[in-house]
Amino acid sequence: MMSMMSWVTVILLIDLVCSGQILWRMKDHVHKIKEARIKQRATHTSTVIPKKGTIHQPLNHFDRKDDKTFPQKFFVNDVYWQRPDGPVFLYIEGEGPLSKFSVLFGHHVDMAESHGALLVALEHRFYGQSINPDGLETENLRDLSSQQALVDLAAFHHYISQRFSLSNKNTWISFGGSYAGALSAWLRGKFPHLIYGAVASSAPVQAQLDFSSYNKVVGYSLMNEAVGGSKQCVAEVKGAFAAVEAALLMGNEVEVGKDFGCCETPFKAEDKMELLQSLADVFMGTVQYNEEGVAFSIEELCDIMTNKSEQNKQKEEPYDRLVKLAAMYRAREKVPCLDVSHEKLVLELRNTTATSSYRQWLYQTCTEFGFYQTCEDTSCPFSRMSTIQSQTQLCSRIFDIPQDHLPVHTDFTNQYYGGNRPQTQRVLYVNGNIDPWTELSVVWNDTMVDNDRVILIDGTAHCRDMNSDKSMDKPALHQARKEIGRRVAMWLKSAALAP
Repeated sequence: MMSMMSWVTVILLIDLVCSGQILWRMKDHVHKIKEARIKQRATHTSTVIPKKGTIHQPLNHFDRKDDKTFPQKFFVNDVYWQRPDGPVFLYIEGEGPLSKFSVLFGHHVDMAESHGALLVALEHRFYGQSINPDGLETENLRDLSSQQALVDLAAFHHYISQRFSLSNKNTWISFGGSYAGALSAWLRGKFPHLIYGAVASSAPVQAQLDFSSYNKVVGYSLMNEAVGGSKQCVAEVKGAFAAVEAALLMGNEVEVGKDFGCCETPFKAEDKMELLQSLADVFMGTVQYNEEGVAFSIEELCDIMTNKSEQNKQKEEPYDRLVKLAAMYRAREKVPCLDVSHEKLVLELRNTTATSSYRQWLYQTCTEFGFYQTCEDTSCPFSRMSTIQSQTQLCSRIFDIPQDHLPVHTDFTNQYYGGNRPQTQRVLYVNGNIDPWTELSVVWNDTMVDNDRVILIDGTAHCRDMNSDKSMDKPALHQARKEIGRRVAMWLKSAALAP
């Protein structure tokens, strides 16, 4: 049975960038189930009760004439704080709800205890409970951006500094993973007088419209023997998707729909695309979250696709193994059927009162980041039907944002923040080498800026370094956390010596 700390770390990692329906729902499902289990067990391992609060932030920090505000949730844990000059560790939330466990568990909390730090965490605007009172109508989403979120963090810095009577002796270090990892890096870059150092885990700091290299890395990771993959696994996956696509093009929609347990028969072209994307999401999610509580690990998935899991070794076609994998996914995730209706997806994304964060995140991809995980590259093991055109049409259909405007939006983001060649010091970029998001992070040192800013962890997936250290973790992960700890300690020491 998974330990209490293991369930907790899943919650800390649900702030993950993803775009497919299944990937997004995997994230929501993991969050809800694991948080419920944590609540049942937390009383046995922690007597700390963090302080929950709300501050009212301007909806538009850049327009002094706009006096509208929204409530923004935060948590504070001052149990470890060595008053009055102890450091402040800021946990940044991304595209999802903020949990109290953000200031109770995780590697940053372990370091806070060691250094006597005050722990604070802020929820991202327009996610969780920090929603614009006017709702999520498209005209209101104009105030949802990373730029506004950074000023929220700066205002929160001021609020906490006043509330706890902090001074320049209290050194602030920011932490975040995935999109929030990028925010952590950008916060240090834009507000260096407030944030002394930043840890950016699995941070996609490079906006990219056509993120085809995501699935290129998925393919490489599925053939990585160190994590249970193989060349045969990738070959079988390619064969399976080619067979599904061929069956759909030949008019066998009814049979394919039954085979994969679809909620409806994929007769329409866009529904066929949804089915193929849903099947791809299972593989993409497995690689991105490998061994972090999702339905499969890479090793198990590849065993199924190469027939190693069968005791009788009977010969099966790749198509049949993919059918079996999809059935196992539905059973483990308790999904009665695969929802492949594109029209239903559109209706969900148009719902301005939905509890999911899918609508808000899609808006940010349309207006700032792109991140569309296409399959037009020859190295992609899935269906070539997943094109940049098919993915970006949602921007125009849901938000009336023309598709030809998107390149301008991603270009602006990279110019504003510096892309994956930022000119900032004391930002530590931590990545796992099987994580597809590493492609958009910083993975090399720069002698002209900071020659000690990169940690690349062998055999490790998305944001794994943010978990507390466990005996079962790989040596490379143990070593990475030690190095992160060393780097944070070095920053705190240099800050204390500064005039």
